[in-house]
Amino acid sequence: METSLDKLKDYSLRLRSGWKAKMSKAIKIVVRDITAEATLNESKTARIVYDALPITGEVNLWGDEIYFDVDFTAEEENGKLTVELGDIALWLEGPALCIFLGKTPISRANEIRPASVVNVIGKINNIATLYRKLKGGEKITLRKTN
Repeated sequence: METSLDKLKDYSLRLRSGWKAKMSKAIKIVVRDITAEATLNESKTARIVYDALPITGEVNLWGDEIYFDVDFTAEEENGKLTVELGDIALWLEGPALCIFLGKTPISRANEIRPASVVNVIGKINNIATLYRKLKGGEKITLRKTN
């Protein structure tokens, strides 16, 4: 049976031999005195967003979705018509960045449904940090953690 120490030794050996681990990108979402942490995935769209940071916009609310306009877009990449709780996505038609903290007005049953296709780029680490604490029109900033 492989132990945690065995896994760590294997990981260390692979790093020394030139293997590079996929590293997700940590970001912060800041509104007023509220700071939430999130992790971007390894998609091309996430890279576009990460490279554009810091990004500042004006909060819009649509049900329990937070979104704000951005001045860039991307090609559809594994486009989704339903998302998971806590997903962060680029809405291609906006274009806008979206943070899904719950259902939208067009959600059905237990699904979370964006207005149209989105590219999921990451996930907020703690939904409660932002859930129903923001107001439309507030300034929101996404930035790198370092």
